[in-house]
Amino acid sequence: MSGDRGRGGPSACAVVVPAHNEAGHLPATLRSVHTAALHPDLAGVTVLTVVVADDCTDGTAAAARSSGALVVEVTRRNVGAARAAGVAEALDRLRAHGDGVWIVTTDADTLVPPHWLAHHLRHARAGWECLAGTVRLAPHAELSPATVARHDARYFDGRPAVPALWSHPHVHGANLGIAAGAYRRAGGFPPLPYSEDRALVAALERDGRRILRTDLCPVLTSGRPDARAPHGFGAHLRALAATDN
Repeated sequence: MSGDRGRGGPSACAVVVPAHNEAGHLPATLRSVHTAALHPDLAGVTVLTVVVADDCTDGTAAAARSSGALVVEVTRRNVGAARAAGVAEALDRLRAHGDGVWIVTTDADTLVPPHWLAHHLRHARAGWECLAGTVRLAPHAELSPATVARHDARYFDGRPAVPALWSHPHVHGANLGIAAGAYRRAGGFPPLPYSEDRALVAALERDGRRILRTDLCPVLTSGRPDARAPHGFGAHLRALAATDN
């Protein structure tokens, strides 16, 4: 068994949330993370939430602090660099736990379910070194039913009749967990403006890490077409919407 997997599983959990001008959405996201941290399965586990306010010109940092999160302020305007900065700060703050830290990332426009962290830690305790979860689209005024249907048809293509058996092809920074030791050896999040999550999981795959792809605990992510990453999920939704015209 790898040294990344201590006996009894992780003793700490670092939740990292990059944010660029997300003062409106962030408080709800952090409330959902706080609720998840109160799950009884996390008894005895230290949970640290870090918000990376990246080149913000609004009240994102203040909203994060008022919600009880640790704030790192950067001016990179780069989601990969922001995630990496948040993880670095979290691992430094949690250094007493060594490799017994489970890193979980989500996005500032995403709501996680109450059992989200418990779900991640249950699989970390079972020896998985990375968990790639799925998302569901939240309703949005600019998101037409036709676009949602087109998205769902592509997203769930190939899903078996028993969803628990679906080893899906997706990677979302909004629902991703990694063991600290595996994260360090893979080089962490690269400073990419998009697809930094996919690049990290690809590096973990090359490193031979145990990666679980599961649809059993999706998060609810915004269906807005003007999402912050220039070529990210919002751009994908805009491209789908364009075919409706």
